[in-house]
Amino acid sequence: MRHLVTALSFVVFSSHAAALDLGSISNTDASQGLKQALMQGAERAVSQLGQAGGFLNNPQVKIPLPESMQKAEKAMRMFGMGKQADELVLKMNQAAEAAVPEAKTLLVNSVKQMSVQDAKDILTGGQDSATQYFRKTTSAPMAEKFLPIVKKATQNVDLAQQYNKFAEMGSKYGLVNKDQANIEQYVTQKTLDGVYLMMAEEEKAIRQDPMGQASSLLKKVFGAVK
Repeated sequence: MRHLVTALSFVVFSSHAAALDLGSISNTDASQGLKQALMQGAERAVSQLGQAGGFLNNPQVKIPLPESMQKAEKAMRMFGMGKQADELVLKMNQAAEAAVPEAKTLLVNSVKQMSVQDAKDILTGGQDSATQYFRKTTSAPMAEKFLPIVKKATQNVDLAQQYNKFAEMGSKYGLVNKDQANIEQYVTQKTLDGVYLMMAEEEKAIRQDPMGQASSLLKKVFGAVK
């Protein structure tokens, strides 16, 4: 993910280069350099999250039991249902890890379709401009890709099916949030959140220390438009 946010380092070091104006940011070379960095970064993020333990072993993105089930977890363990709870957590996170690779093509295509104005907005935007761009352009199609994979991974988990029956009824009476009305939707949303969280963390890190992580490619590209 280093390359994704390396491009965004331009925001910081450009403040020290008064000769560089907004018009030059739209230079073809600069735009292409940013796109290449974003695509490489997206591929790295997908690779990290899509491997075994990518979600389960990462406290930042690990998917917990739905909130309504967490409240009953102690009772579940008291009545000998601890293994079922652990199995559900395992399956939810494995489902996320299996689904994430589907994001790669969508993220790369989003970058390819980026306009010059999109690139300018990212370069001059806030701390998570690139992450918000991806969220805006990929969240809906990504969720559509993730959902059937999540369903397949959780369909044989008894506790998941029991939860769905309870949550569907609870949702009708306002006892369960709509985004937690079934396991499949819940895991799909948490998977999306995990992808964007990791991208935002990396983006934040490079903005804080841009020159310490700048690639030779990006130095060359942005040096050329200086």
